[in-house]
Amino acid sequence: MSRIAARTIDFGVIRTEFGLGEDYPEAAVQEARSASDSCSEEREDRTDLALVTIDPPTSMDLDQAVHIARTDTGFVVSYAIADVGAMVVPGSALDQESRRRGQTFYLPDGSLPLHPRELSEGSASLLPDLVRAAALWTIELDKNGETVRFDVRRATVRSVARFDYEGVQAAADAGTLHPSIEALPDVGRLRSAIAAARGAIELKLPDQEVVEDDTDGSWRLVLHPHTKADDWNAEISLLTGMCAASLMIETKVGLLRTLPPAESDALASIRRTAAALGIEWQADRPIGALLAELDPNAPTTLVLMTEATTLLRGAGYAAFDGELPELTVHSGIGAPYAHVTAPLRRLSDRFSTEVCLAASAGTEIPAWARTALADLADVMRASDSQANKVDRACIDLTEAVLLAHRVGQRFAAVVVREADGKRDAEIFVEDPPVLAKCTGEPPEGTSVQVELATADVRTRVVSFAYRS
Repeated sequence: MSRIAARTIDFGVIRTEFGLGEDYPEAAVQEARSASDSCSEEREDRTDLALVTIDPPTSMDLDQAVHIARTDTGFVVSYAIADVGAMVVPGSALDQESRRRGQTFYLPDGSLPLHPRELSEGSASLLPDLVRAAALWTIELDKNGETVRFDVRRATVRSVARFDYEGVQAAADAGTLHPSIEALPDVGRLRSAIAAARGAIELKLPDQEVVEDDTDGSWRLVLHPHTKADDWNAEISLLTGMCAASLMIETKVGLLRTLPPAESDALASIRRTAAALGIEWQADRPIGALLAELDPNAPTTLVLMTEATTLLRGAGYAAFDGELPELTVHSGIGAPYAHVTAPLRRLSDRFSTEVCLAASAGTEIPAWARTALADLADVMRASDSQANKVDRACIDLTEAVLLAHRVGQRFAAVVVREADGKRDAEIFVEDPPVLAKCTGEPPEGTSVQVELATADVRTRVVSFAYRS
């Protein structure tokens, strides 16, 4: 495994480039420290639910806690979401600062949180063994995993255990899952099958990640281990977001996450790629169902899923009040969908949750939430764009530093996209895990040897060359 000394990478330059800073106005910090539950009298006591959290091992901003019960007719999913709307005073310094930030930004050497840590990692976080304010979703599913009914209401909850994805996967493999999530694999598989049937597109591409070695402080560029537990947990979040969208559409007030249908040219291109790779694809089979069946470790799957990323471009937000937007569906999910499950890390979720709480209870939507929706669409679009650029910049910088002393060396690679006259080929190098441009004309879907041509730390550019 390739490593680099921590002192050789300064992620501060990326913070400076993108204008990111953790310093909050003092008034906002004081409000975060003194934040209290403004809706305490409305809450149902659900501390009887043995909720658990599933997050990365170092996370302290715990937005969600889950409990799944089996019933005679199917399952009941209880999903508690940190009730940030009850902790942040509308119009306050804390509210204004969070609107300016948009979301939490994650860099390898630390996060820049949406809210001061006193709130996001303290009084609002669903940390274990503490009573917390939550928006509690209760979703009944039948034995096939289809939604029967749901509601969301304010409650007090308490998480009884904290898990991470790898730990949940290991426990599932060993048959020792905590009773609160013993049914998670079954529900996850059922929901995944439903998603494939409705045309959802799930891309299981390897995620590059920069991590610090606890033993010597060095940095490593690794592929994030993608587990089935990641998928199961994601299905619970998607289920909740779809329920939220349903409430918003029924009420005709909300903020949807949308994605237009794929262009016919993009689908035709992917079909040509599949044919060239020898992947059988029936004419009437949805692309999502095809991808779900492929071996995620096969080079041909990596190629096809990389090509399929073109189908997920153009995601946006649609705010509406009184009249539904022209586009209400997220085509990558295959259904209407809204963000509500990460209010500690994403600004829009606080407001969307408030809309859903009122819609579920049949009460009036608070004016502070309703009037903010139109502006939130623009804020989240800009914030998402910046977060993606920050993520990419951190990866690019790490790749360049890691490879700077290896220019001229040869590497084994898989060609995930061939040159087309407008752009160079794209390759995936396994060690160190790098996705980069490559000159020459390496054949798509093949394993080749390439030479490292550029690794410029200043410009964060890495490129390879192929010579047949």
